Amino acid sequence: MNPTLTLRCSGRPVGRYTYRPALGARLAPRPYLHPLSTLGGAAVTEEMPDDHVHHLGVGLAVPDVAGHNFWGGSTYVRDRGPTELDNHGAQLHQEWLQRDPDGSGFVEELSWRTGTDHADELLHERRTVAAVALDDTAWALDLTFSLTNTSGGDLSIGSPATNGRAGAGYGGFFWRAPKQAAAPTAFTEAAEGEDAVHGRAADWLGLAGDGWTLVFAGATADTRRDPWFVRTAEYPGVGSALAWSDRLPVPAGETVVRRVVTVVADGRLDRDASAAYVRKAVGA
Repeated sequence: MNPTLTLRCSGRPVGRYTYRPALGARLAPRPYLHPLSTLGGAAVTEEMPDDHVHHLGVGLAVPDVAGHNFWGGSTYVRDRGPTELDNHGAQLHQEWLQRDPDGSGFVEELSWRTGTDHADELLHERRTVAAVALDDTAWALDLTFSLTNTSGGDLSIGSPATNGRAGAGYGGFFWRAPKQAAAPTAFTEAAEGEDAVHGRAADWLGLAGDGWTLVFAGATADTRRDPWFVRTAEYPGVGSALAWSDRLPVPAGETVVRRVVTVVADGRLDRDASAAYVRKAVGA
């Protein structure tokens, strides 16, 4: 049985966090949040869908850390395309630094490991997750991660885009939303539609489906500079891209920090309502 904890907002269950999942190596085992729901009960995440079985709700997934795959599935190799490689790593839960007694959040230590029996640590992560009440129809998932290079040498984070696949700069925070009869609508303060928002930086990005809206906001300057990876037509998913067009260097002993706050609301929000929720959730 996979160990889990229940995430609560003002005493109400809004999700589950699986922190030691029993997954095959090709799925790049890692802790993740699923299911997550609105306060009204609408599902807003999907786990292991048929179209991308390695998509696991909400969490961190990076396809290239010094050549190791922490995303799952095939690896994009320059001049070869998607290639099956035995290069998958795992994010392993180490310990809880804090678990809020009301179930509203936690602070966790994780180890990003590769090699036989996951003997080699590349990164050490501190992850902070909190469910924050906004009003009767919306709450916010506040997720911060700090990745410290503990490999003993310099490394870098890449993506299929940095390896030659244009537009596929995904890797970092990623949210897989559920498929519905109609594709969701993606929008920012200045643009609308997948083509208009994909690969562009924006303070916040909305994804509106049937009965729910997610509004993703970068809560630090570094996070706001990362472009958004957006899919609506093929499948519904949003990520904040660490290595959109260039590899992200992480020198030995250095730390990368990002914070994404996601408003989870019932109904379809317009731009003004989305921006107001972001101001309330992020404090900007």
